[in-house]
Amino acid sequence: MTEGLRERKKRQTKQRISDIATGLFLERGFVTVTIADIAEAADVSVNTVYNYFPAKEDLFLDRGADAVDRLSRYVRGRRDGESAADAVLRELRADVEGLSPGVGLFPGWADFMKVITEAQPLRSRLWAIQQEALGHLTRTLAEETDAAEGDPLPALVAGQLSWIHGTLMSWIGDEMTKGREAAEVSREALALLDQMESLLGAKVLNYAVRAAK
Repeated sequence: MTEGLRERKKRQTKQRISDIATGLFLERGFVTVTIADIAEAADVSVNTVYNYFPAKEDLFLDRGADAVDRLSRYVRGRRDGESAADAVLRELRADVEGLSPGVGLFPGWADFMKVITEAQPLRSRLWAIQQEALGHLTRTLAEETDAAEGDPLPALVAGQLSWIHGTLMSWIGDEMTKGREAAEVSREALALLDQMESLLGAKVLNYAVRAAK
């Protein structure tokens, strides 16, 4: 469906407000900056900010919905003959090799994480996003495998795949905050993914294989 003019303007306004807010948070810290500060800098009303972002945390973690769906999206997009774990590992390796900002491989990641670590509301929201993503992945795996109600496997496999993703993100974050080059961290992150894959059991590695058409 083609995006209409009104929808495009709303999307652009939302992104502009988020970008300005992020800049202020990076400069002055999350707790210090108010919604009124953001509204003034963006030349909009406070109500306009709240219309787009119901909570202050949403202004900084504005890609929460994408984060919740990320692993589920990888699973839904798996190829013929590919398992859920294979798809997640393939996509994560592609992100790491491509130095994707989505896995924290960019110079500003350390500054981004500093804002989060210094603000309890952001840490709480990030944890909530991670838990929502885990639940979403569990439901996706259950749907993709037609699992019976009460089957524990979707949740168990989701936990393993979420562990891989969370461990990778945490490790990259730690290394990037040391001021290391993204390309160097990328090479070591690929080796870490290989190690994590080697720890997965056959049941996880062969779960939810998409049948060839």
